[in-house]
Amino acid sequence: MTQLDVRPRAGDTADGTAGEGMRAKGLSGNSVGLLGSAVIGVSTVAPVYCLTSTLGSTAGEVGVQMPAVFLAGFLPMLLVAFAYRELNKAMPDCGTSFTWTVKAFGPRVGWMCGWGLVIATIIVLSNLAGVATSYFWLLAGEITGSDSVAALDGNKAVHILTCLALIGTATVISYRGMTATKGLQYTLVGLQLVVLAVFVAMAFAKAGSADFPTSAHFSWSWLNPFAVQSFAAFTAGLSLSIFMYWGWDACLTANEETSGSSSTPGRAALVAMIVLVGSYLATGVAAQMIVGSGDHGLGLANPATSDNVFAALAGPVMGPVLGIALFVAVLASAAASLQTTFIPVARTVLAMSTYEALPPAYAKVHPRFRTPGRATVTAGVATGVFYTVMTLVSEHVLVDTIYALGLMICFYYALTAFACAWYFRSELLRSGRDLLFKGLFPLVGGALLTAVFVKTLADMWDPAYGSGSSVLGVGSVFVIGVGLLALGVVVMAVMHRRSPAFFRGEVLTRSTPALVAED
Repeated sequence: MTQLDVRPRAGDTADGTAGEGMRAKGLSGNSVGLLGSAVIGVSTVAPVYCLTSTLGSTAGEVGVQMPAVFLAGFLPMLLVAFAYRELNKAMPDCGTSFTWTVKAFGPRVGWMCGWGLVIATIIVLSNLAGVATSYFWLLAGEITGSDSVAALDGNKAVHILTCLALIGTATVISYRGMTATKGLQYTLVGLQLVVLAVFVAMAFAKAGSADFPTSAHFSWSWLNPFAVQSFAAFTAGLSLSIFMYWGWDACLTANEETSGSSSTPGRAALVAMIVLVGSYLATGVAAQMIVGSGDHGLGLANPATSDNVFAALAGPVMGPVLGIALFVAVLASAAASLQTTFIPVARTVLAMSTYEALPPAYAKVHPRFRTPGRATVTAGVATGVFYTVMTLVSEHVLVDTIYALGLMICFYYALTAFACAWYFRSELLRSGRDLLFKGLFPLVGGALLTAVFVKTLADMWDPAYGSGSSVLGVGSVFVIGVGLLALGVVVMAVMHRRSPAFFRGEVLTRSTPALVAED
Protein backbone atom coordinates (compact mmCIF):
# COMPACT_ATOMS: atom_id res chain seq x y z
CA MET A 1 0.00 0.00 0.00
CA THR A 2 1.28 3.47 -0.83
CA GLN A 3 1.14 6.07 1.90
CA LEU A 4 2.56 9.48 2.63
CA ASP A 5 5.71 9.31 4.70
CA VAL A 6 5.27 12.00 7.33
CA ARG A 7 8.05 10.80 9.62
CA PRO A 8 10.27 13.58 11.00
CA ARG A 9 13.18 14.53 8.79
CA ALA A 10 15.84 17.18 9.09
CA GLY A 11 14.05 20.37 10.03
CA ASP A 12 10.74 18.70 10.90
CA THR A 13 9.12 18.81 14.29
CA ALA A 14 8.55 15.66 16.31
CA ASP A 15 5.16 15.01 14.75
CA GLY A 16 6.50 15.43 11.23
CA THR A 17 3.99 18.12 10.28
CA ALA A 18 5.89 21.38 10.60
CA GLY A 19 9.35 22.85 10.51
CA GLU A 20 11.44 23.18 7.37
CA GLY A 21 9.81 20.34 5.42
CA MET A 22 6.72 20.41 3.24
CA ARG A 23 3.87 19.86 5.65
CA ALA A 24 1.38 17.04 5.92
CA LYS A 25 -2.18 18.38 6.08
CA GLY A 26 -3.95 15.56 7.89
CA LEU A 27 -6.07 14.60 4.86
CA SER A 28 -7.43 11.09 4.40
CA GLY A 29 -4.74 9.18 2.49
CA ASN A 30 -5.41 6.36 0.01
CA SER A 31 -9.04 7.46 -0.46
CA VAL A 32 -9.03 7.13 -4.27
CA GLY A 33 -7.16 5.15 -6.90
CA LEU A 34 -6.44 5.70 -10.60
CA LEU A 35 -10.05 5.28 -11.77
CA GLY A 36 -11.44 7.42 -8.97
CA SER A 37 -8.89 10.13 -9.63
CA ALA A 38 -9.67 10.15 -13.37
CA VAL A 39 -13.40 10.34 -12.57
CA ILE A 40 -12.72 13.38 -10.38
CA GLY A 41 -10.95 15.04 -13.31
CA VAL A 42 -13.72 14.33 -15.82
CA SER A 43 -16.45 15.20 -13.32
CA THR A 44 -14.88 18.57 -12.47
CA VAL A 45 -14.65 19.52 -16.14
CA ALA A 46 -18.36 18.62 -16.59
CA PRO A 47 -18.18 17.70 -20.30
CA VAL A 48 -21.92 17.74 -21.06
CA TYR A 49 -22.38 21.13 -19.39
CA CYS A 50 -19.32 22.53 -21.23
CA LEU A 51 -20.63 21.28 -24.55
CA THR A 52 -24.14 22.68 -24.19
CA SER A 53 -22.82 26.09 -23.11
CA THR A 54 -19.93 26.52 -25.56
CA LEU A 55 -20.73 24.57 -28.75
CA GLY A 56 -22.82 27.45 -30.04
CA SER A 57 -20.44 30.21 -28.93
CA THR A 58 -17.44 28.46 -30.46
CA ALA A 59 -19.30 27.83 -33.74
CA GLY A 60 -20.27 31.51 -33.76
CA GLU A 61 -16.59 32.49 -33.55
CA VAL A 62 -14.92 29.99 -35.90
CA GLY A 63 -17.76 28.41 -37.93
CA VAL A 64 -17.16 24.90 -39.21
CA GLN A 65 -13.60 24.90 -37.78
CA MET A 66 -15.08 24.30 -34.32
CA PRO A 67 -13.62 20.73 -34.07
CA ALA A 68 -10.22 22.11 -35.07
CA VAL A 69 -10.38 24.66 -32.27
CA PHE A 70 -11.25 21.88 -29.81
CA LEU A 71 -8.03 20.16 -30.90
CA ALA A 72 -6.07 23.40 -30.68
CA GLY A 73 -7.32 23.98 -27.14
CA PHE A 74 -6.32 20.44 -26.21
CA LEU A 75 -2.67 20.95 -27.21
CA PRO A 76 -1.61 23.52 -24.59
CA MET A 77 -3.64 21.69 -21.94
CA LEU A 78 -1.85 18.42 -22.75
CA LEU A 79 1.55 20.11 -22.56
CA VAL A 80 0.64 21.72 -19.24
CA ALA A 81 -0.62 18.35 -17.99
CA PHE A 82 2.89 16.98 -18.56
CA ALA A 83 4.22 19.80 -16.36
CA TYR A 84 1.74 18.94 -13.62
CA ARG A 85 2.72 15.28 -13.82
CA GLU A 86 6.44 15.99 -13.45
CA LEU A 87 5.96 18.48 -10.62
CA ASN A 88 3.65 16.10 -8.79
CA LYS A 89 6.22 13.31 -9.02
CA ALA A 90 8.72 15.52 -7.23
CA MET A 91 6.30 17.29 -4.87
CA PRO A 92 2.96 15.57 -4.27
CA ASP A 93 1.32 18.42 -2.35
CA CYS A 94 -2.37 19.37 -2.42
CA GLY A 95 -1.39 23.02 -2.96
CA THR A 96 -0.27 22.05 -6.51
CA SER A 97 0.11 25.28 -8.52
CA PHE A 98 0.54 27.42 -5.42
CA THR A 99 3.15 25.17 -3.79
CA TRP A 100 5.07 24.50 -6.98
CA THR A 101 5.29 28.12 -8.15
CA VAL A 102 6.37 29.23 -4.68
CA LYS A 103 9.22 26.73 -4.80
CA ALA A 104 10.15 27.79 -8.34
CA PHE A 105 9.61 31.56 -8.36
CA GLY A 106 9.21 32.63 -4.75
CA PRO A 107 6.33 33.49 -2.40
CA ARG A 108 4.76 36.44 -4.24
CA VAL A 109 4.43 34.80 -7.66
CA GLY A 110 3.26 31.60 -5.99
CA TRP A 111 0.67 33.44 -3.90
CA MET A 112 -0.80 35.11 -6.98
CA CYS A 113 -0.86 31.77 -8.79
CA GLY A 114 -2.84 30.29 -5.91
CA TRP A 115 -5.15 33.31 -5.95
CA GLY A 116 -5.82 32.82 -9.68
CA LEU A 117 -6.81 29.20 -9.07
CA VAL A 118 -9.09 30.07 -6.15
CA ILE A 119 -10.89 32.91 -7.97
CA ALA A 120 -11.30 30.85 -11.15
CA THR A 121 -12.85 28.04 -9.11
CA ILE A 122 -15.28 30.35 -7.29
CA ILE A 123 -16.46 31.72 -10.65
CA VAL A 124 -16.92 28.21 -12.04
CA LEU A 125 -18.76 27.03 -8.93
CA SER A 126 -21.24 29.91 -9.16
CA ASN A 127 -21.80 29.28 -12.86
CA LEU A 128 -22.26 25.54 -12.32
CA ALA A 129 -24.82 26.21 -9.62
CA GLY A 130 -26.70 28.55 -11.94
CA VAL A 131 -26.73 26.01 -14.77
CA ALA A 132 -27.81 23.20 -12.44
CA THR A 133 -30.65 25.41 -11.19
CA SER A 134 -31.85 26.23 -14.70
CA TYR A 135 -31.79 22.60 -15.78
CA PHE A 136 -33.50 21.51 -12.57
CA TRP A 137 -36.54 23.63 -13.38
CA LEU A 138 -36.33 22.86 -17.10
CA LEU A 139 -36.32 19.14 -16.35
CA ALA A 140 -39.14 19.57 -13.83
CA GLY A 141 -41.17 21.31 -16.54
CA GLU A 142 -40.45 18.52 -19.04
CA ILE A 143 -41.44 15.80 -16.58
CA THR A 144 -44.62 17.53 -15.43
CA GLY A 145 -45.46 18.84 -18.89
CA SER A 146 -46.01 22.25 -17.32
CA ASP A 147 -44.62 25.40 -18.88
CA SER A 148 -45.38 27.29 -15.68
CA VAL A 149 -43.08 24.97 -13.70
CA ALA A 150 -40.26 25.44 -16.21
CA ALA A 151 -40.87 29.19 -16.07
CA LEU A 152 -40.04 29.24 -12.34
CA ASP A 153 -36.40 29.48 -13.34
CA GLY A 154 -37.19 32.96 -14.66
CA ASN A 155 -38.38 34.03 -11.21
CA LYS A 156 -35.26 35.64 -9.74
CA ALA A 157 -36.15 34.84 -6.12
CA VAL A 158 -36.94 31.19 -6.87
CA HIS A 159 -33.83 30.86 -9.01
CA ILE A 160 -31.52 32.28 -6.33
CA LEU A 161 -33.04 30.21 -3.51
CA THR A 162 -32.79 27.01 -5.58
CA CYS A 163 -29.22 27.86 -6.50
CA LEU A 164 -28.27 28.45 -2.86
CA ALA A 165 -29.88 25.13 -1.89
CA LEU A 166 -27.77 23.30 -4.49
CA ILE A 167 -24.60 25.08 -3.35
CA GLY A 168 -25.40 24.19 0.26
CA THR A 169 -25.97 20.53 -0.61
CA ALA A 170 -22.71 20.32 -2.58
CA THR A 171 -20.85 21.99 0.28
CA VAL A 172 -22.16 19.46 2.80
CA ILE A 173 -21.24 16.53 0.54
CA SER A 174 -17.72 17.88 -0.04
CA TYR A 175 -17.35 18.52 3.69
CA ARG A 176 -17.93 14.83 4.35
CA GLY A 177 -15.11 13.76 2.05
CA MET A 178 -14.51 12.31 -1.40
CA THR A 179 -15.48 8.76 -0.50
CA ALA A 180 -18.97 9.79 0.70
CA THR A 181 -20.42 9.74 -2.82
CA LYS A 182 -17.79 7.82 -4.79
CA GLY A 183 -20.39 5.49 -6.31
CA LEU A 184 -22.63 8.42 -7.21
CA GLN A 185 -19.75 10.18 -8.99
CA TYR A 186 -19.01 7.05 -11.05
CA THR A 187 -22.71 6.87 -11.97
CA LEU A 188 -23.01 10.55 -12.93
CA VAL A 189 -19.86 10.55 -15.05
CA GLY A 190 -20.88 7.27 -16.70
CA LEU A 191 -24.34 8.70 -17.41
CA GLN A 192 -22.82 11.75 -19.11
CA LEU A 193 -20.60 9.69 -21.39
CA VAL A 194 -23.33 7.19 -22.29
CA VAL A 195 -25.87 9.92 -23.14
CA LEU A 196 -23.27 11.75 -25.22
CA ALA A 197 -22.53 8.52 -27.10
CA VAL A 198 -26.26 8.04 -27.82
CA PHE A 199 -26.57 11.66 -28.99
CA VAL A 200 -23.56 11.27 -31.29
CA ALA A 201 -24.86 8.00 -32.76
CA MET A 202 -28.34 9.41 -33.41
CA ALA A 203 -26.94 12.64 -34.87
CA PHE A 204 -24.77 10.68 -37.30
CA ALA A 205 -27.73 8.51 -38.27
CA LYS A 206 -30.10 11.45 -38.90
CA ALA A 207 -27.65 13.85 -40.53
CA GLY A 208 -28.71 14.79 -44.04
CA SER A 209 -32.36 13.86 -43.57
CA ALA A 210 -35.18 16.16 -44.63
CA ASP A 211 -35.94 16.93 -40.99
CA PHE A 212 -32.64 18.79 -40.70
CA PRO A 213 -32.30 21.16 -43.67
CA THR A 214 -29.23 22.91 -42.22
CA SER A 215 -27.19 19.72 -41.85
CA ALA A 216 -23.71 19.59 -43.40
CA HIS A 217 -21.55 16.88 -44.93
CA PHE A 218 -18.40 16.07 -42.99
CA SER A 219 -15.17 17.53 -44.31
CA TRP A 220 -11.62 16.98 -43.09
CA SER A 221 -11.17 20.76 -43.35
CA TRP A 222 -13.21 21.00 -40.14
CA LEU A 223 -10.08 19.76 -38.37
CA ASN A 224 -7.80 22.42 -39.90
CA PRO A 225 -7.24 25.32 -37.48
CA PHE A 226 -5.48 27.35 -40.18
CA ALA A 227 -8.75 27.63 -42.08
CA VAL A 228 -10.27 29.93 -39.43
CA GLN A 229 -11.13 33.25 -41.07
CA SER A 230 -9.09 35.50 -38.75
CA PHE A 231 -6.60 35.32 -35.93
CA ALA A 232 -8.98 37.26 -33.67
CA ALA A 233 -11.71 34.68 -34.29
CA PHE A 234 -9.25 31.86 -33.66
CA THR A 235 -8.07 33.25 -30.30
CA ALA A 236 -11.67 33.91 -29.22
CA GLY A 237 -12.60 30.34 -30.07
CA LEU A 238 -9.41 29.04 -28.45
CA SER A 239 -10.24 30.87 -25.23
CA LEU A 240 -13.62 29.14 -25.15
CA SER A 241 -11.99 25.81 -25.94
CA ILE A 242 -9.50 26.21 -23.09
CA PHE A 243 -12.40 26.85 -20.73
CA MET A 244 -13.91 23.53 -21.85
CA TYR A 245 -10.85 21.63 -20.58
CA TRP A 246 -10.51 23.48 -17.28
CA GLY A 247 -10.75 21.32 -14.18
CA TRP A 248 -8.72 18.23 -15.08
CA ASP A 249 -6.09 19.36 -12.53
CA ALA A 250 -8.52 18.49 -9.71
CA CYS A 251 -6.90 15.04 -9.99
CA LEU A 252 -3.67 16.60 -8.75
CA THR A 253 -5.14 18.63 -5.90
CA ALA A 254 -6.39 15.34 -4.43
CA ASN A 255 -2.87 13.88 -4.59
CA GLU A 256 -2.39 13.61 -0.82
CA GLU A 257 -5.58 11.53 -0.69
CA THR A 258 -4.69 9.28 -3.63
CA SER A 259 -2.99 5.89 -3.59
CA GLY A 260 0.44 6.35 -5.14
CA SER A 261 0.35 10.12 -4.62
CA SER A 262 3.45 10.84 -6.70
CA SER A 263 2.36 8.95 -9.83
CA THR A 264 -1.35 8.11 -9.88
CA PRO A 265 -2.72 11.70 -10.12
CA GLY A 266 -0.55 12.51 -13.14
CA ARG A 267 -1.70 9.39 -14.96
CA ALA A 268 -5.31 10.12 -14.05
CA ALA A 269 -5.03 13.64 -15.47
CA LEU A 270 -3.83 12.28 -18.82
CA VAL A 271 -6.63 9.69 -18.87
CA ALA A 272 -9.18 12.43 -18.18
CA MET A 273 -7.74 14.61 -20.96
CA ILE A 274 -8.01 11.81 -23.51
CA VAL A 275 -11.63 11.07 -22.53
CA LEU A 276 -12.47 14.78 -22.80
CA VAL A 277 -10.91 15.47 -26.19
CA GLY A 278 -12.52 12.33 -27.63
CA SER A 279 -15.94 13.33 -26.30
CA TYR A 280 -15.62 16.91 -27.55
CA LEU A 281 -14.47 15.97 -31.04
CA ALA A 282 -17.15 13.32 -31.54
CA THR A 283 -19.95 15.56 -30.24
CA GLY A 284 -18.73 18.64 -32.12
CA VAL A 285 -18.53 16.82 -35.44
CA ALA A 286 -21.89 15.07 -34.92
CA ALA A 287 -23.69 18.30 -33.93
CA GLN A 288 -22.23 20.16 -36.89
CA MET A 289 -23.21 17.40 -39.30
CA ILE A 290 -26.83 17.33 -38.17
CA VAL A 291 -27.60 21.06 -37.80
CA GLY A 292 -24.60 22.92 -39.22
CA SER A 293 -22.82 25.91 -37.68
CA GLY A 294 -25.08 28.61 -39.12
CA ASP A 295 -26.98 31.27 -37.21
CA HIS A 296 -30.54 30.36 -38.23
CA GLY A 297 -32.92 27.50 -37.48
CA LEU A 298 -31.27 24.83 -35.39
CA GLY A 299 -27.82 26.02 -36.46
CA LEU A 300 -25.32 25.93 -33.62
CA ALA A 301 -24.52 29.66 -33.86
CA ASN A 302 -28.15 30.79 -33.68
CA PRO A 303 -28.06 33.54 -31.00
CA ALA A 304 -31.41 32.36 -29.64
CA THR A 305 -30.05 28.92 -28.69
CA SER A 306 -26.25 29.17 -28.77
CA ASP A 307 -25.89 29.51 -25.00
CA ASN A 308 -27.76 26.23 -24.40
CA VAL A 309 -27.46 24.06 -27.50
CA PHE A 310 -28.68 20.78 -26.04
CA ALA A 311 -31.95 22.35 -24.88
CA ALA A 312 -32.68 23.07 -28.54
CA LEU A 313 -31.36 19.80 -29.99
CA ALA A 314 -32.56 17.28 -27.40
CA GLY A 315 -36.06 16.77 -28.81
CA PRO A 316 -35.31 17.01 -32.56
CA VAL A 317 -32.28 14.69 -32.42
CA MET A 318 -33.18 12.21 -29.67
CA GLY A 319 -36.96 12.37 -29.54
CA PRO A 320 -39.23 13.27 -26.61
CA VAL A 321 -38.23 10.35 -24.36
CA LEU A 322 -34.48 10.13 -24.92
CA GLY A 323 -34.39 13.92 -25.15
CA ILE A 324 -35.21 14.04 -21.44
CA ALA A 325 -32.11 11.90 -20.85
CA LEU A 326 -30.03 14.70 -22.36
CA PHE A 327 -31.59 17.19 -19.94
CA VAL A 328 -30.81 14.78 -17.10
CA ALA A 329 -27.22 14.46 -18.34
CA VAL A 330 -26.69 18.22 -18.32
CA LEU A 331 -28.15 18.48 -14.82
CA ALA A 332 -26.02 15.52 -13.68
CA SER A 333 -22.94 17.09 -15.28
CA ALA A 334 -23.40 20.41 -13.49
CA ALA A 335 -24.36 18.78 -10.18
CA ALA A 336 -21.44 16.33 -10.20
CA SER A 337 -18.98 19.06 -11.10
CA LEU A 338 -20.45 21.34 -8.45
CA GLN A 339 -19.40 18.78 -5.86
CA THR A 340 -15.94 17.88 -7.17
CA THR A 341 -14.99 21.49 -8.00
CA PHE A 342 -14.83 22.12 -4.26
CA ILE A 343 -11.78 19.82 -4.18
CA PRO A 344 -9.22 22.17 -5.81
CA VAL A 345 -10.34 25.37 -4.09
CA ALA A 346 -10.61 23.86 -0.59
CA ARG A 347 -7.28 22.05 -0.81
CA THR A 348 -5.45 25.03 -2.31
CA VAL A 349 -6.74 27.23 0.51
CA LEU A 350 -5.75 24.49 2.99
CA ALA A 351 -2.21 24.42 1.61
CA MET A 352 -1.90 28.22 1.54
CA SER A 353 -3.00 28.35 5.15
CA THR A 354 -0.73 25.46 6.18
CA TYR A 355 2.26 27.32 4.72
CA GLU A 356 1.15 30.56 6.44
CA ALA A 357 0.11 32.34 3.25
CA LEU A 358 -3.49 32.64 4.54
CA PRO A 359 -4.92 32.84 8.09
CA PRO A 360 -4.22 29.68 10.14
CA ALA A 361 -7.93 28.96 10.70
CA TYR A 362 -8.19 27.54 7.16
CA ALA A 363 -5.57 24.90 7.93
CA LYS A 364 -8.00 22.99 10.15
CA VAL A 365 -8.96 19.50 8.98
CA HIS A 366 -12.12 17.81 10.26
CA PRO A 367 -11.02 15.10 12.74
CA ARG A 368 -13.59 12.57 11.52
CA PHE A 369 -13.94 13.24 7.79
CA ARG A 370 -10.31 14.40 7.39
CA THR A 371 -11.33 17.13 4.95
CA PRO A 372 -10.49 20.86 4.95
CA GLY A 373 -13.80 21.69 6.62
CA ARG A 374 -13.45 25.43 7.17
CA ALA A 375 -11.95 26.00 3.72
CA THR A 376 -14.81 24.02 2.13
CA VAL A 377 -17.53 25.92 4.00
CA THR A 378 -15.88 29.26 3.21
CA ALA A 379 -15.74 28.35 -0.48
CA GLY A 380 -19.44 27.45 -0.39
CA VAL A 381 -20.40 30.71 1.31
CA ALA A 382 -18.23 32.73 -1.08
CA THR A 383 -19.84 31.00 -4.07
CA GLY A 384 -23.36 31.67 -2.79
CA VAL A 385 -22.66 35.32 -2.01
CA PHE A 386 -20.88 35.86 -5.33
CA TYR A 387 -23.68 34.36 -7.39
CA THR A 388 -26.42 36.17 -5.48
CA VAL A 389 -24.75 39.57 -5.73
CA MET A 390 -23.89 39.17 -9.40
CA THR A 391 -27.42 38.02 -10.25
CA LEU A 392 -29.05 40.89 -8.36
CA VAL A 393 -26.69 43.53 -9.76
CA SER A 394 -27.02 42.49 -13.39
CA GLU A 395 -27.08 39.31 -15.42
CA HIS A 396 -24.71 41.09 -17.81
CA VAL A 397 -22.14 41.30 -15.00
CA LEU A 398 -22.52 37.57 -14.34
CA VAL A 399 -22.01 36.77 -18.03
CA ASP A 400 -18.94 39.03 -18.19
CA THR A 401 -17.50 37.36 -15.09
CA ILE A 402 -17.71 34.02 -16.87
CA TYR A 403 -15.95 35.51 -19.91
CA ALA A 404 -13.20 36.78 -17.59
CA LEU A 405 -12.66 33.22 -16.37
CA GLY A 406 -10.44 32.40 -19.35
CA LEU A 407 -7.97 35.04 -18.15
CA MET A 408 -7.64 33.37 -14.73
CA ILE A 409 -7.25 29.91 -16.26
CA CYS A 410 -4.47 30.97 -18.63
CA PHE A 411 -2.80 32.93 -15.81
CA TYR A 412 -2.28 30.11 -13.32
CA TYR A 413 -1.84 27.27 -15.84
CA ALA A 414 0.90 29.21 -17.65
CA LEU A 415 2.67 30.08 -14.39
CA THR A 416 2.61 26.40 -13.38
CA ALA A 417 4.02 25.31 -16.74
CA PHE A 418 6.87 27.83 -16.52
CA ALA A 419 7.48 26.77 -12.91
CA CYS A 420 8.10 23.22 -14.10
CA ALA A 421 10.78 24.23 -16.61
CA TRP A 422 12.47 26.55 -14.12
CA TYR A 423 12.34 24.19 -11.15
CA PHE A 424 13.88 21.33 -13.14
CA ARG A 425 16.29 23.53 -15.13
CA SER A 426 19.36 21.74 -13.74
CA GLU A 427 17.99 18.35 -14.85
CA LEU A 428 16.97 19.16 -18.44
CA LEU A 429 20.15 17.86 -20.04
CA ARG A 430 20.24 14.59 -18.13
CA SER A 431 18.18 12.79 -20.77
CA GLY A 432 15.98 13.37 -23.78
CA ARG A 433 12.92 12.56 -21.70
CA ASP A 434 13.77 15.19 -19.10
CA LEU A 435 14.37 17.77 -21.80
CA LEU A 436 10.99 17.11 -23.38
CA PHE A 437 8.68 16.53 -20.42
CA LYS A 438 10.29 18.83 -17.86
CA GLY A 439 11.44 21.56 -20.21
CA LEU A 440 10.27 21.85 -23.80
CA PHE A 441 6.65 20.68 -23.46
CA PRO A 442 5.89 22.84 -20.39
CA LEU A 443 7.57 25.87 -21.98
CA VAL A 444 5.58 25.54 -25.20
CA GLY A 445 2.34 24.98 -23.28
CA GLY A 446 3.02 27.98 -21.05
CA ALA A 447 3.94 30.15 -24.03
CA LEU A 448 0.73 29.22 -25.87
CA LEU A 449 -1.41 30.04 -22.83
CA THR A 450 0.49 33.29 -22.29
CA ALA A 451 -0.23 34.27 -25.90
CA VAL A 452 -3.93 33.56 -25.37
CA PHE A 453 -3.81 35.54 -22.09
CA VAL A 454 -2.26 38.60 -23.76
CA LYS A 455 -4.55 38.49 -26.81
CA THR A 456 -7.63 37.97 -24.64
CA LEU A 457 -6.58 40.85 -22.40
CA ALA A 458 -6.32 43.13 -25.42
CA ASP A 459 -9.67 41.99 -26.82
CA MET A 460 -11.37 42.46 -23.43
CA TRP A 461 -10.68 46.20 -23.56
CA ASP A 462 -13.34 46.48 -26.25
CA PRO A 463 -16.85 46.82 -24.73
CA ALA A 464 -18.16 44.55 -27.50
CA TYR A 465 -16.36 41.62 -25.86
CA GLY A 466 -18.78 39.66 -23.71
CA SER A 467 -22.16 41.19 -22.92
CA GLY A 468 -21.34 44.52 -24.57
CA SER A 469 -21.42 46.52 -21.34
CA SER A 470 -18.64 48.91 -20.32
CA VAL A 471 -17.24 50.97 -17.46
CA LEU A 472 -16.00 54.43 -18.46
CA GLY A 473 -15.63 53.20 -22.03
CA VAL A 474 -13.64 50.09 -21.05
CA GLY A 475 -15.12 46.63 -21.57
CA SER A 476 -16.70 45.15 -18.44
CA VAL A 477 -14.90 41.84 -19.01
CA PHE A 478 -11.54 43.65 -18.86
CA VAL A 479 -12.55 45.53 -15.71
CA ILE A 480 -13.71 42.34 -13.99
CA GLY A 481 -10.75 40.18 -15.07
CA VAL A 482 -8.03 42.70 -14.24
CA GLY A 483 -9.95 43.86 -11.17
CA LEU A 484 -10.04 40.36 -9.69
CA LEU A 485 -6.30 39.93 -10.24
CA ALA A 486 -5.68 43.38 -8.72
CA LEU A 487 -7.81 42.38 -5.73
CA GLY A 488 -5.41 39.49 -5.27
CA VAL A 489 -2.51 41.94 -5.04
CA VAL A 490 -4.38 43.86 -2.31
CA VAL A 491 -5.16 40.71 -0.32
CA MET A 492 -1.54 39.58 -0.71
CA ALA A 493 -0.36 42.92 0.70
CA VAL A 494 -2.61 42.43 3.73
CA MET A 495 -1.30 38.90 4.26
CA HIS A 496 2.27 40.19 3.89
CA ARG A 497 1.71 42.27 7.01
CA ARG A 498 0.01 39.43 8.90
CA SER A 499 2.39 36.64 7.86
CA PRO A 500 5.79 38.14 7.02
CA ALA A 501 7.65 34.84 7.46
CA PHE A 502 6.04 33.29 4.39
CA PHE A 503 6.78 36.30 2.21
CA ARG A 504 10.36 36.46 3.46
CA GLY A 505 10.79 32.93 2.10
CA GLU A 506 11.24 31.33 5.50
CA VAL A 507 8.40 28.78 5.29
CA LEU A 508 8.44 27.27 1.81
CA THR A 509 11.48 27.44 -0.45
CA ARG A 510 13.05 25.51 -3.31
CA SER A 511 15.13 23.50 -0.84
CA THR A 512 12.14 22.53 1.31
CA PRO A 513 12.08 18.70 1.34
CA ALA A 514 8.94 17.10 -0.05
CA LEU A 515 6.58 14.61 1.50
CA VAL A 516 7.60 11.38 -0.18
CA ALA A 517 5.45 8.41 -1.19
CA GLU A 518 6.69 5.09 0.04
CA ASP A 519 5.41 1.68 -1.03
